[in-house]
Amino acid sequence: MRGRSSVGVVWGLVALLGTLLTGCQSPSGGVAEDGRLGDPTTGRTAQTATASPVPTRPSGFGAVFLAVGECSSFGTTSFTEVPCAGERAAARVAARHDGTVRDGPRCPATTDFVLHISEQRPASDEDGDGAVPQGYACMRNLQPPHPGDPGGGGGPRTIVGDCVYGSGDGQVRETACDGEGERKPQYKVVRAVTDRADCPAPTALYVRLGGKRPVGCARPL
Repeated sequence: MRGRSSVGVVWGLVALLGTLLTGCQSPSGGVAEDGRLGDPTTGRTAQTATASPVPTRPSGFGAVFLAVGECSSFGTTSFTEVPCAGERAAARVAARHDGTVRDGPRCPATTDFVLHISEQRPASDEDGDGAVPQGYACMRNLQPPHPGDPGGGGGPRTIVGDCVYGSGDGQVRETACDGEGERKPQYKVVRAVTDRADCPAPTALYVRLGGKRPVGCARPL
C-alpha cells in the first residue's frame, strides 16, 4: 500500500510540472523604433511562474525614453539609449523635459550638453503607448571633460566661474578659463545678481545668465 501511494504522488507532480512549463512561454524580443531593446526570449521554470512578477526590461532602461538617470550613446544628433554600465554609454540624463528648450524648464547649471528628442509615433513600442513625445534631455558626461563645469568653456548655460570673450556686435561667447580653447578668455563671471546695480565695483561687463539672478557680473582678465 505504501509503495503504490508514493507512485501516485510522483505521477501527480510530473503532470503538474508539465502543465506549468507549457503555460510559461515568453514571446520573442526585438528592437523598438526609438532604439531601445525589447524583452529577450527566455524559458521560465515552474518556480518563476508562481513567484511575484519581476521587471522584464533589461537593466539600465526605464519606462520613459531617456528618463532621468539613464544613459545615451555618443553623439548629440544621432544617439540611442544604452545601459549605463555598457561600453557604449557616454553621458547620463540629469534632467528630462517634454516640449522645446525655449519653452521648457532650464537645464541644471553644470549640464554638459542637451539632446533634442524628436516626436516619434511608431506602430508599437516597448511601453505599449506607441509614442515618444518631443522633448529634451540635459546630459552630463560620464567621464571628463565636463564643459558645463565653471570655467569649462562650454555647456548650454553660462554660470558663475565661466569665462567669455567678445565676439563682436556687443555679443560674448564662452571659452575655457585655462586658455586652452580656440579663443583666449577676456572676462570672467564672478557673481550673479538680480540687477546691474548689485554688481561689484570692478565689473567691466554684464552677461545675460537668465533665471532668478539674470545678470552676470564679469571682470576683465
